[in-house]
Amino acid sequence: MVQGLGAAGAGLLAPGAIPGADNVLRIAGRDVEVQLFSVSPDILRLTVQPIQDGKVAAIADDGTLVQTAFGNPAAKWTGAAGAQTVKLGNLRVAFTPDPLAFAIETAKGESVQHIQIDKETAVVSFTTGTAPILGLGEGGPQFDRRNNTERMASGSGGYNLRNFGSRVPIPWLIGTAGWAMYLHQPFGRFDFTGEVSKFQPWPAFLPGGGRGAPPPQPPADVSTFALPIDLFVVASKEPAAIMAAWSHLTGKPEMPPLWSFGYAQSHRTLLGREAILEEAKMFREKKLPCDAMIYLGTGFCPAGWNTNNGDFTFNTKIMPDPKAMFDQLHQEHFKVVLHVAYPTGIREMKGTVRDTCDTGKRAEPQASCYWGMHRPVLATGVDGWWPDEGDALDLPSRLVRNRMYWDAYQMDRPNERPYALHRNGAAGMARYASFLWTGDVSSLWVTLKNQVPIGINSGLSGIPYWGTDIGGFVPTPEFTGELYVRWFQFGAFCPLFRSHGRVWTLRLPWGWNQGAPTGDIAAETRFVIPDAEYHNAAVEPIIKKYLELRYRMMPYLYSAVRECTQSSLPIMRSLWLHYADDPTAVARGDEYLWGRDILVAPVVEKAATERTLYLPRGAWYDFWTNEKHDGGKEITRKVDLETMPLFVRAGAIIPMGPVKQYTGEKVDGPLDVSVYPGADGSFLLYEDDGNSWNFRKGEWMGIQMAWNDSRKALTMRLAAGSKMLAPAKRDIWVKMGDATKTAVFEGRNLEVRF
Repeated sequence: MVQGLGAAGAGLLAPGAIPGADNVLRIAGRDVEVQLFSVSPDILRLTVQPIQDGKVAAIADDGTLVQTAFGNPAAKWTGAAGAQTVKLGNLRVAFTPDPLAFAIETAKGESVQHIQIDKETAVVSFTTGTAPILGLGEGGPQFDRRNNTERMASGSGGYNLRNFGSRVPIPWLIGTAGWAMYLHQPFGRFDFTGEVSKFQPWPAFLPGGGRGAPPPQPPADVSTFALPIDLFVVASKEPAAIMAAWSHLTGKPEMPPLWSFGYAQSHRTLLGREAILEEAKMFREKKLPCDAMIYLGTGFCPAGWNTNNGDFTFNTKIMPDPKAMFDQLHQEHFKVVLHVAYPTGIREMKGTVRDTCDTGKRAEPQASCYWGMHRPVLATGVDGWWPDEGDALDLPSRLVRNRMYWDAYQMDRPNERPYALHRNGAAGMARYASFLWTGDVSSLWVTLKNQVPIGINSGLSGIPYWGTDIGGFVPTPEFTGELYVRWFQFGAFCPLFRSHGRVWTLRLPWGWNQGAPTGDIAAETRFVIPDAEYHNAAVEPIIKKYLELRYRMMPYLYSAVRECTQSSLPIMRSLWLHYADDPTAVARGDEYLWGRDILVAPVVEKAATERTLYLPRGAWYDFWTNEKHDGGKEITRKVDLETMPLFVRAGAIIPMGPVKQYTGEKVDGPLDVSVYPGADGSFLLYEDDGNSWNFRKGEWMGIQMAWNDSRKALTMRLAAGSKMLAPAKRDIWVKMGDATKTAVFEGRNLEVRF
């Protein structure tokens, strides 16, 4: 039996009602109802729900969707039915019952997807196509997901930790030919090796396996984990529309504090109170910009901030007076972030921080109870958290944990934006402003190379605030000053800009020229670094150059962050997002756009003297030399150790500020606005106080800039809804090539001509 809104506009059955029919639809041995929903003109939802006790079983809310209901279905099937075509917004779906299949096309007749569901196994087949498939979360085989299999395992054991990092699987696929798909439920594995891809339902957790044991096998009765099936399909040739569809389903990213985009120095084994404070002073004395100090917990290292791994009691041998120490760090304008390890093996976290903590529920850890353990530590002046581990958490619990750090600040520090750097997450984590890093990767050239496409795919999967352990976490014989410099250059153009790893003193900007470490720090490596590497004076000046560049570019970066919260376009962008009609650009996973206008081509080869890269159509300028290049082709750029190729597209407007030692420093000096001629362009420069939620009340400033290339004129006006923030007058130096014009912006429309 079929009920739907086809061309004739047939009536619908009430949701959940089961018509009398002898020949019912069966999937994996269970009676099911198939439903189609129109989510938006270009998004449809397809569900296959088992029938239990005469009613359609509900789809569990795992927290990933911001909206779980989309009105009445446009069509539903529970029994024998003939082929039918259903119109949903701008889409048409041709349904056939045997085989159970759905041919999706646009109103113009353009094919979008063909989905088929095997009635015995519940395997979902769909069209792969010839264009790259991107997304799928953090980690896994890169860059184009075609020709690979993906078991979607989460955590450090997800896929080749050494070379790729931890896995945060998100079953959001972007077909760059003009479609996207979210396999919301059930959990499953992907096979992209054929012309038709397959999604195989698979238990989210299987006991057994382990070293020396055969791999765990799923139960024979697939109906226990194969249903319900809940998938969303998006049809659009416009990348921005596909990203908007993703945020429509899972939420837009929220705004982290400004300081979280400055440099963060992470530490492992701590050497005591005075060493901690002296090291912070060294940053200021050497004028090496830095915003945050991150301290690991004891257990992962011999001497950390707490008494043991996961504890919330200070290690008094290291931090005898934590509040006084943190006050001193705050006086030096450093934020303090502490590492927290989630208890090993616990698979759940329930509720929210606003629930009453019931200490009797030992088998069901509650967010309210767990946050209560943080509160005494928070009171000492901690600014942010580093929630590590949690690999065993099921998917809903990963989001509960992400949300906990977000909600807790709304309750305990209601006008302060939170910061949390997570190892685990899921679809929807961006709406909690969660940062993510790739875990304990090794210090290898191939690992650095892999991080580039991983960062791009993470951004496309709704994880915009992403980064790596600069230098790699586990040292290897390849860990040299050269590898660290190249990784640091890449890190300067990742949203998360943070150094961390074993032998952590080699992550300090001056660490490569202070001699070999001793004691517990030296014991963290099992190989011998050549003595010359411990006296490598070339590293620190290059590190300082990229630290200063990151801070000078903060006006551009923070504006890109704000754009991300409005449009869901990531900060670290696949070329596909702006050059979808260029197959060569779409397929490049070794370079990316930083915001809209800056192309970044990390150097990831040892002893490299040149870097081959692709410039999309249009004119491009070498950031370092201002040399102009025609796009639409590959070029080879010579490099030395201090140079990572950066190119700026014609029409770009790039605002840069003075060098600062921390993001909130008040420094006298003009705003440099560089215009790159050759095309029209625009840019919205965004500012707020960097810490509070006052921007939601209109306390923000936007300067809307527009470049008219034919007139060689840059116009500036105050963006609608914004206001001038102090200082009321902004000195601006507008630069185009070798020419510089000075201007003062006071909130009134302004034009600068060349």
